[in-house]
Amino acid sequence: MIENLHEKILTSILIGILILAIMTIYANFEKLLLSLKHFKWALIIPILTLSTLNYIARFLRWEFYLRKIGIKIPLPKSFLVFTSGLTMSITPGKFGEALKSYLLKITDDVQISRSAPIVVVERLADFIALVILALYGSFYFNYGKEITLTIGFVILGGIFIVSKKKIFYIVLDQVKKVIGDKFTSKIHTAYNSTLELIEPKILIPSVLITIVSWFFECIGFYLVTYGYSVDISLNLATFIYSFSTIAGAISMLPGGLGLTEGSMTGLLILNKIPKDIAVAITIIIRFATLWFAVAIGLISLYIFQKKDRKT
Repeated sequence: MIENLHEKILTSILIGILILAIMTIYANFEKLLLSLKHFKWALIIPILTLSTLNYIARFLRWEFYLRKIGIKIPLPKSFLVFTSGLTMSITPGKFGEALKSYLLKITDDVQISRSAPIVVVERLADFIALVILALYGSFYFNYGKEITLTIGFVILGGIFIVSKKKIFYIVLDQVKKVIGDKFTSKIHTAYNSTLELIEPKILIPSVLITIVSWFFECIGFYLVTYGYSVDISLNLATFIYSFSTIAGAISMLPGGLGLTEGSMTGLLILNKIPKDIAVAITIIIRFATLWFAVAIGLISLYIFQKKDRKT
């Protein structure tokens, strides 16, 4: 699995470069270069700090989930596994972060079927948090209400269906007929872990943590607009960032590449931001969030592999 990462990462980087090239042509290279030059680059430190706070909050959520399903590993090792998973931020819907389950299998022989549901529930909490962050803005600015509400209802409906054991066992019986008993025990283990993690007493606090974690990046986006003295409120910045992130995630494109950038730039232009500045804002925030996360993940994965070779 780790051996194939380089190809996936390289592919995503190439897609990222292609998106950057398209945005550069759209904004006019010379104007875009000038806009990037005029950004208040001293703000990049607090912006990256806010992104780091996002990862720390998500790590606390990761630990919370691990403890709730009875997986206890040393904190430094858990942190290294978690940050290594950030490498997969450029996979569709971030579901490639299941890499964390693979690393737990290597380090502590934890069944993948037991820990993988954490990644699924992490994405679930992400969607709920982003919908909550985007919902107020979608009504206030009268944009994207239907999409935001639909996603919210689909998520709640999915949680309701998954929580019904009778439905699960009916589906499992049908699966058995197709694949036999070989994988059904693993499916059962994964389902039990999922059930534990979507209980209200666990899901609600994890969503609250997630709202805080994503809001850090919304503030980071606001600071990028502030770096251009753009007249945008924190409320509008929160809506644009969260809505664009949702759009990218549901596209199931690697890291939401293309649709996230397009949505973000488009919404900024709709709010009378000049095209070159809108593109510059989008490029800066994506490097400070998505690509910064990937860089941290690659460093952590390198450290993990070095330690693994020594043991």
